[in-house]
Amino acid sequence: MFRMSQPLPPLRMNLDFMPSPVEDRPGLLIRDSFQYSDATLIIPPVLVQCLQCFDGKQTALDLREMLVRLTGELDVGQIQQHLADTLSAAGFLEDEAHEQMKAERQRAFAESPLREPLHAGVAYPDEREELQRTLAEYMTGGSLVAPDDLIGIAAPHVSPYGGWETYRAAYSALGPQYKDRTFVILGTSHYGEPEKFGLTRKRFVTPLGEAVTDLDLLEKLAAEPAANMEDYCHSIEHSIEFQVLFLQHIYGPDVRILPLLCGSYANSIYRGGAPESNDQVNRFLGRLGEIAAKESERLIWVLGIDMAHMGQRYGDEMNAYADRAEMLDVAERDRQRIERVNAGDAKGFWELVQQNHDDLKWCGSSPLYTFLKVNPGARGSTRGYQQWNIDECSVVSFGAISFT
Repeated sequence: MFRMSQPLPPLRMNLDFMPSPVEDRPGLLIRDSFQYSDATLIIPPVLVQCLQCFDGKQTALDLREMLVRLTGELDVGQIQQHLADTLSAAGFLEDEAHEQMKAERQRAFAESPLREPLHAGVAYPDEREELQRTLAEYMTGGSLVAPDDLIGIAAPHVSPYGGWETYRAAYSALGPQYKDRTFVILGTSHYGEPEKFGLTRKRFVTPLGEAVTDLDLLEKLAAEPAANMEDYCHSIEHSIEFQVLFLQHIYGPDVRILPLLCGSYANSIYRGGAPESNDQVNRFLGRLGEIAAKESERLIWVLGIDMAHMGQRYGDEMNAYADRAEMLDVAERDRQRIERVNAGDAKGFWELVQQNHDDLKWCGSSPLYTFLKVNPGARGSTRGYQQWNIDECSVVSFGAISFT
């Protein structure tokens, strides 16, 4: 029971909010992007406005007043309590129930030796034989030449269902001669702290088997202040999971990996300066650069990146349509950034990202910049570029690059 005079606990701001996709249940769908809670709620249209009362400042009296105004009824106590209790039980409020769920999920991840596949059955088949057939179909017909002096690739992290042609363009660069390398996977951290790097010692599991984490290399990074060791974000992040799938398909289930989640360089984007002006970031990049130089003969770098995110889903007023209208201008701006990446020009690339505080909303700029800084001799070649309508009004762009 929430007391009338005390502020209501705030609604968590790291939830997923979207219009309800259920035709006979309109409203606002809410789910937990961090997977602390398995609940999914659909808030009826008349109650959506009431969510603003859960800001940590307004009280149950404010919520009651709003419900009376919205419903035209004086007896709203039952609705009021049901809304508050439902949000709390789902783990969607910053309260004790949420803290308990969070602690339990983080404890379970920390204690498990495995990073289980979260997106199997959603973004790709969860049955082994069907997955093998699907990946074989995705990779059939790749005709681009695989370079002999490869040091890395950039591939999408969008769902393989939508980006398989670009995955094929990227992964067709990996020849059989690289089978015994350690694949350093720089994934975009969608949920992690800015200016931090998420590490884990866990073996990555997919329906194809268990990938092996290179613990020797990982331990050389674990003590860095910018490293978040056993970062819970690994348990929910798809940007590395999808890369492991394709690597296992090519080289077998026990492929050796070094999984690193790259948090955004938000301070640099919004306040200026280079990402490495942050001392902890600079130290981490320096240590990773030492590994890149010393271990170059046994490493291949894999970057899980998407590019522009445009349209209503991503906060833009416009409706976005792949390869049409405004998205043609986006493609040209994407091309300019890719040119700087291919030239190995980390500074020039980052200056383009910083323009308008990255209004293209590139989801992959931090792994790209990280790679360019620790591999200053890398030069890229574009193997593919694609725009995809992730929904009717929103577009994601992504590309395939090989680095030599």
